[in-house]
Amino acid sequence: MTMEKCIRVIAGSFILISLALALLVNKWWLIWTALVGLNLIQSAFTNWCLAEGILKKFGVKGCCTPASK
Repeated sequence: MTMEKCIRVIAGSFILISLALALLVNKWWLIWTALVGLNLIQSAFTNWCLAEGILKKFGVKGCCTPASK
């Protein structure tokens, strides 16, 4: 799986988890949803994403990373 797909899966999972927690536990979990959305917007403008840095450390390749031979 490429880095871009991993980030989409992580962001989508975080949003669904926070929505479930907001419904089942406390509405303040919606702050997590807002932070995920803000991070996605911020990364579009700055090309920096914490999740990308973490995934790189785990060896996940980006779509433009050449495959090793």
